[in-house]
Amino acid sequence: MRCGAGQQGLAYLGLMFAVAVIGIMLATVGIVWSTEIRREKEEQLLFAGGQIRAAIGHYFAESGRYPPALSELLTDTRYPAAHRHLRRLYYDPMTNGQDWTLIYAPGGGIMGVASSSQDKPIKQANFDPVDAAFEQADCYCNWQFVFTPRYGWRSPAVQATVPPQP
Repeated sequence: MRCGAGQQGLAYLGLMFAVAVIGIMLATVGIVWSTEIRREKEEQLLFAGGQIRAAIGHYFAESGRYPPALSELLTDTRYPAAHRHLRRLYYDPMTNGQDWTLIYAPGGGIMGVASSSQDKPIKQANFDPVDAAFEQADCYCNWQFVFTPRYGWRSPAVQATVPPQP
């Protein structure tokens, strides 16, 4: 028994509709997946930038000055034995490279880093207090991980020599 011409056309039309629906679903999954990957990279950027900022703060706490280069955070040459403030120099997850934008202190040295990516961040709010300045940033390059000593801050070495106030 043969199918009529109308039935063959209807089966072909149904197949074309199914292919279109599958294509739309795959495109949607692709968009959701790429957005999730960018969110993960943002989390990695917040972690890596925070680690570098903390290492700069540790270096500053020991010496009262900023490191002249990021490599000083890996192997501090001021000490005879290996002294590390940072285990490894993290890559910029937004560019997948070691192309951090360095933020220099007015008196010399590196006081922070920022991503060199010009992309617009997905995350626009709900940052930790230390990163509150990142809210409503128009590019990742404005997420600047800077160590600035607070008013009245003294390095632990200086604090040890100052007697406590009654």
